[in-house]
Amino acid sequence: MYRQTATARISTSPLSVRHTETEVVSLQLTHEFEAEVLEFLSVRPMHTVVMAGFIRDHGLVSELNRGTFYGCRNRQGILEGVALIGHGTLMETRSDRALQAFSDLTRQSATPHLIMGEAERIDEFWNYYSEDGQEMRLACRELLLELRWPVQVREEVLELRVATPDDIELVLPVHAQMAFEKSGVNPQEKDPVGFRERCARRIAQGRSCVEEGKLTFKAEVVSDATGTAYLEGVWASPDKMGTGYGLRCISHLARNLLSYARSIVLFVNEDNKKAQRCYQKAGFSLRAAYQTIFIK
Repeated sequence: MYRQTATARISTSPLSVRHTETEVVSLQLTHEFEAEVLEFLSVRPMHTVVMAGFIRDHGLVSELNRGTFYGCRNRQGILEGVALIGHGTLMETRSDRALQAFSDLTRQSATPHLIMGEAERIDEFWNYYSEDGQEMRLACRELLLELRWPVQVREEVLELRVATPDDIELVLPVHAQMAFEKSGVNPQEKDPVGFRERCARRIAQGRSCVEEGKLTFKAEVVSDATGTAYLEGVWASPDKMGTGYGLRCISHLARNLLSYARSIVLFVNEDNKKAQRCYQKAGFSLRAAYQTIFIK
């Protein structure tokens, strides 16, 4: 059994790592630490909205997180990092030693599908993680954009509404195609049951938006934790390109979200200049560069 600092107040797990030389302990988090973890993540809400959203929706320990939450504590028992390690590996660290500790844990776990974070930190993480010869299958840079009030008033899209279970057959193929274009893996082929369940769950939570009767625009409000709303899977039909329709939909959705959220964040591929121009017109501003690595 690994020794822990007296102030850590947390039990060890099979994947616990003791870094004597750096004096940090990385341990699996349990429900009793939920408030502490959410407070830690709330310091940088736009960067941690996805992890905070998982915790608020499912709790620290849940199969729905598709991974395990770990905390990294220093000798005084103070958190230096929180990570979700699993299918999608995400982390928030305040020291290099926490970053290295999480890379060790990730190597011990089942191979993740992707690792995502701020570009510089992911470069450092990958230097640690790839020491044993791990290879990436694909990497892409994305830009984190944020929108706050004021939002320019544009013509409303009256047909835009929250999706219902009856819309799932419209949403599934579009969402799957977007995932394939980003990762090279089609979730409808790799995990058809799980993918359908995840899409259905978002719809049931009122997190998906579509146009009435057909699908010419969609967006997923994946999380609205800590006053920040996170959008994903924003899509407009190709036949609407150049018409300003997507911009109107985004602006319409933004006004609704900002009625209760302080800000809206989303990611856009660094090479997708058309989408970047649309978001800039809607009022989004660049906040950070991110890197997503898909594991070979």
